[in-house]
Amino acid sequence: MSNKNSNKRLKELGKFIVKFISTYPVPIMFVVFLVFTIPASHFSVMYLVNELFTRVARNSFLVLSLLLPIMAGMGINFAMVIGAMAGQIALILITDWSVVGLSGFFLAILISIPLSVVLGYLCGYILNRAKGREMVTSMILGFFMNGFYQFIVLYVMGSVIPIKNKLLVLSRGYGIRNAVNLQGIRQCLDDFIPLTLFKTSTSPGIRIQVGTFILIAIFCLFIVWFKKTKLGQDMRAVGQDRNISESAGIASDRTRLLSIVLSTVLAGIGQIIFLQNVGTLSTYNSHDMTGQFAAASLLVGGATVSTANISNVFVGVILFHLMFIVSPMAGKNIIGNAMVGEYFRVFVSYGIIAIALVLYSWKRQKEKERLRQALREQQTSAK
Repeated sequence: MSNKNSNKRLKELGKFIVKFISTYPVPIMFVVFLVFTIPASHFSVMYLVNELFTRVARNSFLVLSLLLPIMAGMGINFAMVIGAMAGQIALILITDWSVVGLSGFFLAILISIPLSVVLGYLCGYILNRAKGREMVTSMILGFFMNGFYQFIVLYVMGSVIPIKNKLLVLSRGYGIRNAVNLQGIRQCLDDFIPLTLFKTSTSPGIRIQVGTFILIAIFCLFIVWFKKTKLGQDMRAVGQDRNISESAGIASDRTRLLSIVLSTVLAGIGQIIFLQNVGTLSTYNSHDMTGQFAAASLLVGGATVSTANISNVFVGVILFHLMFIVSPMAGKNIIGNAMVGEYFRVFVSYGIIAIALVLYSWKRQKEKERLRQALREQQTSAK
């Protein structure tokens, strides 16, 4: 009897392990990769922990902004980069007006919100016309709006939109320089409540960005609360089955559009949080990889293009950015070339997204085949 019980437990354990590996293959691969590369990088634990706190603080809000469109069944919103552009325009304006500290930070957020709402509405409207192809369409929209953003900062600012600060403007008299110094708001949110742990005479200790983590925690609580609201429940219903939700009287197009608007607004705020930590705005490049890195972080955390939650965000940001931290030095120490690690992390960023999209397409095809098979069986049994 005991042998039977033990065999049964072993079978159940085996099934659980197989299911766990098949459910979370990407996080497991990253953990295995990091087990080998962290020791090879020769970084101290203190350094890694410090870097992780910094990167989790600066990136988490951006990744969290992807959750609502996924909940509404629209997949990964690569057009979140449009919100990042709105945030950058707001930062250029508050720098020109010399508004510094937390006042400048929150003013930038207030300026970015209406810009993000308008751009997010246009984006959501277009994505509603591309049902079933939202992710690819959002990526194309991001590239298209990048051209519009470049036109604004390169030709409109300084000519149509007055810019008084000569340090911001190109020598020709209009257009914004390649780099904008954000010293006025640099780490103003991070240092709102200064906290350093384990500081000694020989070690700088671990710096905790308390102000940023408070804002991130508030956003997480907002997401938990939002899911319980009528709009949140409508988004979940639309995400599960758009046709059934419409039969229940839910305006699916409006619900989907609102998820994109909210995501775009939150991405704008997230980009402002990111850049106040960095302290410098690369006018024409800071937003380039925002969507790709945020999407890759979320997918590395075990999310899919159809299901994601808050825990996926933080697991993904930690694993993805640990890979970013250790890859160059691990490549240098193992192979003798740091660029190998650099190439690898860029490859992983795009590779994870490509694999996720392929798997999503494959699962959708399998689901359609399963439904067709079930329908044929019903028709056969009816005869």
